[in-house]
Amino acid sequence: MKELILTITKALVDQPDQVVVNEKEDDGATVYEIRVAESDMGKVIGKQGRIAKAIRAVVKAAASKEDKKVIVDILD
Repeated sequence: MKELILTITKALVDQPDQVVVNEKEDDGATVYEIRVAESDMGKVIGKQGRIAKAIRAVVKAAASKEDKKVIVDILD
């Protein structure tokens, strides 16, 4: 799952070397925290959060195949 998030996020940004994805467990769910360069934040979030929603939808669809609960957070 982490590789999927990295692949999607690195394709969106101008500075792919600064993309960091951290994984942690929280109340039975896996939380993925995405950090990108300050200048790339808007590209990952998108207008009205559409890109962020799309990333979350793809990751949740992939996780549902494995019966896992995931949460994707974009940190500044």
